[in-house]
Amino acid sequence: MTSDANLNELGQFLKLRRAELSPRTVGLPDTGGRRVPGLRREEVALLASISTDYYTRLEQGRIQPSVSVLAALAQVLRLADDQRDHLFELVGRRSARPRRRAAPKVHAQLRRLLDDLTVSPGVVIGRRMDILAWNPLASALLTDFEKVPEDKRNCVRILFTEPSMRTLCADWRAAARGCVSHLRMTAAASPDDPRLTGLVGELSVQDKDFGRWWGSGHVASRGRGMKRFHHPLVGELVLDRDTFTCGSDPDQELVVWTAEPGTPSYDGLRALASGASGRLGGPAADQVDWPDGLIRPR
Repeated sequence: MTSDANLNELGQFLKLRRAELSPRTVGLPDTGGRRVPGLRREEVALLASISTDYYTRLEQGRIQPSVSVLAALAQVLRLADDQRDHLFELVGRRSARPRRRAAPKVHAQLRRLLDDLTVSPGVVIGRRMDILAWNPLASALLTDFEKVPEDKRNCVRILFTEPSMRTLCADWRAAARGCVSHLRMTAAASPDDPRLTGLVGELSVQDKDFGRWWGSGHVASRGRGMKRFHHPLVGELVLDRDTFTCGSDPDQELVVWTAEPGTPSYDGLRALASGASGRLGGPAADQVDWPDGLIRPR
């Protein structure tokens, strides 16, 4: 049984470390107006997916945390290996350091399929909805993924933090809520995933809708469906979305948006594809034969 003295020392350690971090350090907006430097208790609690009351009692030395809570706090507070070990030792636990895994690489079969898509935007996503690969048309339709830092290339994060997504997606709220539901189902299968915990905590603090939808407990898987886009270059696009799971690696999925040939949306995708190829060394956008009624890029 952990002594009261150790629990009090644990509380002091958490408070000191919390005071050393700024909101920007953990990916939160700095709204100012802080009477004391460092993170607030409620911010640490949200990032660690625990209640503020529970975290407050931890800092007061009143309760002994579980291993999963310690692991989440070590991640949130950006502890070095020796600090993490000390945190666990204070409550008589052995620190099981997480193995450093290399960033997942897109499966070769999915990469080939993606490269063969010329008039259909496509992305390959991983288990946490991280974006592992994309084709030029996906960048032209959604956002320039190359400009997004690798550790921020996540479908849910981009949907909630990129302002252009709220105008691009005709029904942004439905799309965003669906992503939250899918992410929750993923989190239920991986409750001790620190990166997933960090993502949920970060978005819960940044966006009240995310926090409310996450708290609703709704889960859902993604499959096929119709999506409407208001694209700044080609106008309205009505696209079918389909998701294909890699047989060799079920954690990776290919998401493809298609349009029925002969429709204005199909012509819009063709025009967008021509413009994308121009940026990659093909014909310049002003040389593309844009279908009538579509807005040409400037």
